[in-house]
Amino acid sequence: MKDSFDVDAFVADCRRRVQLETLREDLHIYFKSLKNAMVELINKDYADFVNLSSNLVGLDKAIGNLSIPLGQFKEEVLTVRQAMDDAIRVVEEKMAARARLREKKAVLQRLINITKSVEKMESILKIAGSSTTVDGEDGEDSIELSGQQIERVASEFNQLQYYVTQSKGLPLVEKIRPRIAAITVTLQHSLEKSFQEGLETGQKDILKQCLRTYATIDKMRDVEALFRKIAVRPYMDEVIHARSLQNQPQGLKGLYVRVLDFIPKHCRLIRQVTSPMTSSSGQDVVRGYDFLVNAVWPEIASSLETRTTSIFAAGNPSTFHEKYLATMDFVERFELQCGSQASVKRLRAHPSFHSFMTKWSLPVYFQLRFQEIAGSLETALITPFDTQAHEATSDLELNAFQTLWQCLHRCWQQDVYLSPLCHRFWKLTLQLLSRCAVWIEDVYTSQVASDTQESEPLSKTETPKPGASSALSSDSSSQSDSGKALTVTVAGAATITTVAAAGGSAASPLVTIAQIVSLVVDVDHICSKLPTLFDRIILPRVVAANCKSVDILSDAFKESQQSLSRRQEAFGEHIAQDVCSQCAVHLKSANDIPRLYRRTNRELPNKPSAYVSNTLKPLQLFVDEHGVKLKEERRNQWLIGILTSICQSYLTISSELLSSVKKMEDSLKRLKALRKTDAAAAPTQQGTSDDDKIRLQLALDVRYFGDQIQSIGVSSADIQPYQEILELVTSSVSSR
Repeated sequence: MKDSFDVDAFVADCRRRVQLETLREDLHIYFKSLKNAMVELINKDYADFVNLSSNLVGLDKAIGNLSIPLGQFKEEVLTVRQAMDDAIRVVEEKMAARARLREKKAVLQRLINITKSVEKMESILKIAGSSTTVDGEDGEDSIELSGQQIERVASEFNQLQYYVTQSKGLPLVEKIRPRIAAITVTLQHSLEKSFQEGLETGQKDILKQCLRTYATIDKMRDVEALFRKIAVRPYMDEVIHARSLQNQPQGLKGLYVRVLDFIPKHCRLIRQVTSPMTSSSGQDVVRGYDFLVNAVWPEIASSLETRTTSIFAAGNPSTFHEKYLATMDFVERFELQCGSQASVKRLRAHPSFHSFMTKWSLPVYFQLRFQEIAGSLETALITPFDTQAHEATSDLELNAFQTLWQCLHRCWQQDVYLSPLCHRFWKLTLQLLSRCAVWIEDVYTSQVASDTQESEPLSKTETPKPGASSALSSDSSSQSDSGKALTVTVAGAATITTVAAAGGSAASPLVTIAQIVSLVVDVDHICSKLPTLFDRIILPRVVAANCKSVDILSDAFKESQQSLSRRQEAFGEHIAQDVCSQCAVHLKSANDIPRLYRRTNRELPNKPSAYVSNTLKPLQLFVDEHGVKLKEERRNQWLIGILTSICQSYLTISSELLSSVKKMEDSLKRLKALRKTDAAAAPTQQGTSDDDKIRLQLALDVRYFGDQIQSIGVSSADIQPYQEILELVTSSVSSR
């Protein structure tokens, strides 16, 4: 049994698997098996157990006899071990001494090599080792070295640098360091002179040998800095400055053309020597150099940043946009000159490239564009229902939607949009749609819904007039995405006034039906044009900006589009209610038909009543005024809805009228039966009764009403309540 065995833990673990009764039974069975096994073991080795005491007699004496020889053996082993340790220590000391000697020998050899290398280079460079002083150009002019000599010196110098690095801190190295500095200066002067000679004479072999030498001594960045100093800087000093920018006929584009001219004019030879892409023999080039990235571009960026700071100013967005695009085009053409993707990557990772790109204040530019675009929409929402604010050629009527459509296009126009700001212009697009949706919602809640609530106590004959003195005041304000409250104000025409969220709301008269119709028409137009705007204008620019989540953007755009049209049906119901209330006023005249024929001895009716023509006049006027600009689907939907509502009211009135006539007729019959009228009254009963005339007149009115529906452009068969009216009056006439 293990020492760590715990009975409680064992039982708790088993309890999770089996019941305690089962565990107890299993343990009893196991106990019995162990007991039987122990008995069998004792029985098997019973003789050994019995003889155990006799077998142990004399064992102590035997053990005591062994202890003395074992102690002697232990002392001998320890003696041998000590001897071995002493021998190992002696050997290790001798090996350490030999290692120190070897190290000193190596150091001495390096010092000898340093001395020999210095003397050898001084001999080649003709420098007096003990009296050499480095004095600028004098040494350069007095020493003429061939390319092979410079290469030999460079090879020795490279070895010397290795030896000096390994021997750092030694007195001899510190003593000889001035001589090494003199060699370095002389070698650099020689290399610079050779490099300049190769550039001036156009000799590729000299340039290759010089560049290989620079690579040998690990001074590749130095020769690139030298090229920047002697070739790039003078040219850029002449080309890049404020006066040159002002004198260029093409402005910044012309300046960039002159800057790019430097590459074919002054970099052709150096690129042929260092770049496999431009060399006639791609393998015979000196690799590891990138003069365009490490010499040309830093000087261009530095000159632009220090001498033409005006190009980075974002105060004038249009000018900034033009200069930024010209600069990005220049950068793209410069990258094409790099010749390889690796070179382009090095260019974009260069600190000067990053510094140059951060000079362009793109957030400031977008903020100015945001104020311009969003401000124009907010200005339009001051007079949103103005129909004279824009050109008549637009298919949008209201100022708010004309401006919204222009703002949406403005975000993605070539003279406004910038690819790095794609996400910001996308957000602005959604904000514009959301801002207009919030305004529509405010028009509905503050005007249409309130109008419905206020007009409920009025009689059907009282309808609010546009521009009337009574106005609806709304203290509620809806919060837009930009954190501004909207208050709709109408003074002859509906306008939107934007106030701060902390401010109050102004009193706002109702918008007119004509304005609501124009709003609905414009929303339909703009919603039909938004998918085309997204597919043809927005989507290509978003894809060009390397956006991967196109489906998400499409869904967000559709959701914003739906938010614009969310209240279309509610506006339609409000218009239908208004038109129906005007038409229903005339339907009440149908109740006067019994008065015209009862006890008046009038002739049989042969023409419809005047109220029938008057009933659909408000609807006909509505169609004449707004039917042309409504889409056919929307127009038919509204007309059917309005006519269905009118016919439903007409059905109610007709049903009540016929029921009243029937009751009156039955009442008269019962009265006459009670009075037992004489036979002289029989001829009168054989003619057409007043009640029949009423039924005939109502039938004429209903049929003429159907003709009026047809004249509006809707089939009467599509109006179910009308069919019920027609069936009602037809059955009432035919039953007579």
